[in-house]
Amino acid sequence: MDAQTFEGLKSIISEEQIVTNQEALYDATVDRYKKYAKVKNALHVPSPASIVYPYSTEEVKSILAFCNENNINVISRSGKTGTEGGLENWKEKSIVVDGSKMNNIVKLDPYNMQATVQTGVVLQDLEDELRKLGYTTGHSPQSKPVAQMGGLVATRSIGQFSTLYGAIEDMVVGLECVFPDGQISKIKNVPRRSGGPDIRHIAIGNEGTLCYITEVTVKIFKFYPENNTFYGYLVDDMDSGLQMLREVIVNGFRPSVARLYSEEDARQHFSHFYKGKCVLIFMVEGPEGIVKATNEAIEQSVDKFRSSVVEKVDSSYIEEWFNNLNWGQDRIDKEIQDMIENDTHDGYTTEVSADWENIIKIYNNVMHRVKNEFDRVEDLTMLGGHSSHSYINGTNMYFVYNYTINCAPEEELQTYHHPIHEIIIEETLKLGGSMCHHHGIGKYRSEWTKEEHGSAYYMLEKLKEAFDPKGIMSHGTIFPKKEEIEKYIRD
Repeated sequence: MDAQTFEGLKSIISEEQIVTNQEALYDATVDRYKKYAKVKNALHVPSPASIVYPYSTEEVKSILAFCNENNINVISRSGKTGTEGGLENWKEKSIVVDGSKMNNIVKLDPYNMQATVQTGVVLQDLEDELRKLGYTTGHSPQSKPVAQMGGLVATRSIGQFSTLYGAIEDMVVGLECVFPDGQISKIKNVPRRSGGPDIRHIAIGNEGTLCYITEVTVKIFKFYPENNTFYGYLVDDMDSGLQMLREVIVNGFRPSVARLYSEEDARQHFSHFYKGKCVLIFMVEGPEGIVKATNEAIEQSVDKFRSSVVEKVDSSYIEEWFNNLNWGQDRIDKEIQDMIENDTHDGYTTEVSADWENIIKIYNNVMHRVKNEFDRVEDLTMLGGHSSHSYINGTNMYFVYNYTINCAPEEELQTYHHPIHEIIIEETLKLGGSMCHHHGIGKYRSEWTKEEHGSAYYMLEKLKEAFDPKGIMSHGTIFPKKEEIEKYIRD
């Protein structure tokens, strides 16, 4: 970091809040998207100049204003669990603003059914405190043990119980954020209002490109673990399974978990019982009467398609699977170690969404094209997908692909991930779906941002011009930068 920048930051925060350790900066160069190249020491993007750890909204305000004045790129970070390259650095003059020290639970308010927290509060910590009182956030992404609240809101996160509780945008009541000119904006906590456009959504999902989220208030829900029920079925094919999912949802019922795994994806999760079939899963929770009615609806819906059901699975298998679904830092470390030792990449994903009519077409088209067009298909060890978040008018498809890496570490993404990723996105956009259901755009889907939004991209572009006119917030994330895409993604 140059002396002028260092001295400028020291005038705002203490020297202990400024990290310039080379190991930490190398780690901050990319997010989980390039983890294989990172562990193989093969990254070819610039490291940020420093990582700064503010303790307050006022410090965030001063840091952003300083960076805005001096044309320093800001990478907003909170939790480090991003998967789409949003934390990757494409600018020589950049700093990471990490909110993990802003980790106070400001207020738990069971009477008004909401909780207010600073950006760096770990979701699991908030959940643990609420459970002591008999409540839950209802938000449970796999990253729950390590993900932080500001990052979850900024990336428009979703959790495993979304079919019942909704996604993060359904849970956010109000929030506080800071814009690059230092403006602090606080959106008040009310159940609803008709006061013009819903300005919460300028911050929700902005991925650090418009503002830095410093505080959030989310809804909370009563917790009824004693009423949990689990269902599992082996079904003949994805088409039949999707019809069963649709039947439950469009009839107005909301299980907390509603999932359908393809045969290939089921093999890596349910090898002890899947028998080469697709696996359909439901979990139901809530007040006793609602659980009872939902259980009956699931059984009736599945029975309607009984000719496609191979057998019912022992519910204890589904409960055991669910209890081991989330991953913490130890699981992340093990995954990285496996990559180092075995030169494999397990669990790359591209998640999309579409209406009920087109989701199966997208799935079938992707499977056909990858198997027939991808020139390294012999290195794939798994290609499949699952639906895990359903709505009255459609569902998502979470494509998953694993492969053995037979190329230089720095060529992995261009050789394997990007060609498959591109096929999935092309087929989704072709049929009117969304190329990004819940992981966000980051940098590695930004080349398709304009196609994703079509004529509505005008609105997105104007937000960037209005709130970040100097372009210092998360350069390359969401908003496409052709030169860097060619250099860091397609080369």
